[in-house]
Order: sequence, then structure tokens, then C-alpha cells
Amino acid sequence: MAVLNIRVDDQVRDELKDMADAEGVTVSEYVRDLLMAALVPGYESKEDHGDLPAPETMRIADRQVLSLLHRILARVLPEDNDDVDGDAAYQLGRARVIEAGYTGEYWREVAGFSPELSKRDCGRVLDILDMFRVITFSIRRLEKDGTTVDEDLKYKLEFRGFDGNDGLENHMAHYVEFLMSDGRWAELHEQWSNNDEGNSHSLMLDTYMRMVAEHRRIKASRDRGFHREDYLLSLDELQQIADARVHPSRRG
Repeated sequence: MAVLNIRVDDQVRDELKDMADAEGVTVSEYVRDLLMAALVPGYESKEDHGDLPAPETMRIADRQVLSLLHRILARVLPEDNDDVDGDAAYQLGRARVIEAGYTGEYWREVAGFSPELSKRDCGRVLDILDMFRVITFSIRRLEKDGTTVDEDLKYKLEFRGFDGNDGLENHMAHYVEFLMSDGRWAELHEQWSNNDEGNSHSLMLDTYMRMVAEHRRIKASRDRGFHREDYLLSLDELQQIADARVHPSRRG
């Protein structure tokens, strides 16, 4: 494995140390993860974000717990139940599969379950939503103050959701739906709806992360204020974020 030495300001080193400590990893591990995210965003394989594969075996303790839960459900479900839990016979059948150890039928226990969306990827989604919230409020304030924001620029700065055909991005899209389901991120609901309910039909994570990186650079260059509007962006700053959509290798 190659070794890379870099020089950073003391402040940057201290902030990296704090962030690494918060994650419970070394600075080296934290920086390596950041580099991987920048160079290979969304590197997780697609199959890691579909349904969980059926377990090939289970511990006897897990089988006992699952069997007991199925038998409890069989006794408490209404006789005319027709939802995903089925009826008593269905639950008793599930219990018998577990008790008899029919491993070929274990898939029933994980059907519909997805692998975990990592803390890192959940954080990426929140960072993206936060950036688009700031962008949306910034455009509204500029237009309220009489500044014309070009339609092309507004289009480039619109939240388009994630690619429904990509395993990781589709998982992220479902996370956004969950976050929005209780009214959060209301300022982005219209953009989400206008873009096929958050299906961008093209890969967006790489683009979003470049925009987020530029947004972070803009925030880092400012003095931290305390007014609720101190986070709003100028027209030039909005253009900087829009320009970051294009990969550096393709910029003129």
C-alpha cells in the first residue's frame, strides 16, 4: 500500500483530529475514507443495497427467538387479518420452518429487508439536503431583495433526487422519502416532486458531493456569524456551487 504525506495548517490538523475522534478512528483512517469518497464516490457495489441475501444458517438462540415471535403473532392476529403478517396459519408455518431448520426457506425471514445505509452515507444525504436548503433560501432572499437569478442557474441548483437504477442512490432516495415523510425539509418538497418524485434517472451523488465540497469551502472562508441569515449565499457563491457540478477534468 502506498504512503502519502501531506502538509496542512495546524487548524486543519486539529479539526481532522476532532472529527476522527468523533468517528472513533485514527486521523489516517479518517483522511483515507475522505479520499476514497472524493475519488470513488458511491464506491459501494449495487448488490449491497438490494434485498438482504438469505442467511445460510442461524444460531439456535436466534431460531428460538424467531420461532417464539411467530407463535406469539399467530395467537394475537385477528382471524380476518390480510396484511403482510398474514394469518395464524401463516405465522405457525414460519415458526415450523425455523424450528425444523429448513435453511432453503430462511429467505422468508429477511424478504424486504435492506442492508444498512451506512452512517457515512446517511451523513452525505443530510449534507446534500442541507446544502440545497441553503441554496433554496438564498435564491428566495436574493429575488425578494430585487436581484435577478438566472433561470439556468436556478435549474443547475435544483435538487433532483437520486438515480433509482443505482443500488446506493436508490437507497439514499428512500432515506430522503423517510426524512420528508414527517414534514421535514419542506422547502425541498416541490423540487423533489417536480423531478419524478426524486428519481433523477442519472447518477447524481458524485455531482452533489462536488457541490457540497464547494459549499464547505465557502462556509470555511467566512467569519462565523450568529444571525439566522448569515448562512445565506450571494449570487457569486451560488454560481461557484453551480460550476462545481462539472468535474474538474471537464472544466474549460
